Amino acid sequence: MRIGLVQPTTGIDPAVEAPALAAAVTELAAQGAQLIFTPEMSGLVDRDRRRAAGHVRPEADDIVLAAVREAARANKVWVHLGSLALAGDGERFANRGFLVDDSGAIRGRYDKIHLFDVTLPGGESYRESAAYAPGDAAVCAATPWGGLGMTICYDVRFPALHAALARAGAVILAVPAAFTRTTGEAHWHILLRARAIETGCFVVAAAQTGTHADGRETFGHSLVVAPWGEIVLDMGTAPGTAVCDIDLAAVAAARGKVPALQHVRAFDVLTA
Repeated sequence: MRIGLVQPTTGIDPAVEAPALAAAVTELAAQGAQLIFTPEMSGLVDRDRRRAAGHVRPEADDIVLAAVREAARANKVWVHLGSLALAGDGERFANRGFLVDDSGAIRGRYDKIHLFDVTLPGGESYRESAAYAPGDAAVCAATPWGGLGMTICYDVRFPALHAALARAGAVILAVPAAFTRTTGEAHWHILLRARAIETGCFVVAAAQTGTHADGRETFGHSLVVAPWGEIVLDMGTAPGTAVCDIDLAAVAAARGKVPALQHVRAFDVLTA
């Protein structure tokens, strides 16, 4: 199958991002992409919660989601919309990803489970839980090509989630992200290759890149990693789109060589 990835430098106004994202879907569909992946926070990247709140809407009213659904329908492609900032049930937002089919219907929703609360050595501080409520359920969504495990960014550091998705039928793991430059340089490639090798899945990680209007820097390097750990595509740091052909037979081949998913055992931890 042929997949497409979108690597943007998303700004602070969804009204600007919605048509740009729809255009990227159209561009990739014209290149033969059947399933297109976008990054975390595809409609809005803004650390200023008060300013962001002026743009955050409930799912039914989100203009980026509406634009992507229409672009998927018009171009007859599936889209994994990495995530959007949406109004939640309480005061905090939801960081929610979507799987949209080629009729524009929503086939899967996933709210980010693991939230990024950290102060980095360089002084950067992130408190995602102050603005976002965590999800509480993993999602493996059905596609014509097999199961798609839906995760978001910081989730990549939690191997048990990805293993559970693989055991639930995922052959592709989506890891949309807005990784910081600092953590990306240290861990991005290693973590994504590890998740692919451990699960025998393709890992597709569409990422934000560059310096954003809110001042943050993201790492870029949107990746496609094969089940044996080979990097099939690395988009570097420039904003843009790319297509990549993958052979899903590689999933069974990798799992046949190292059937680790079949060998998981429960155990106790003893302390001395």
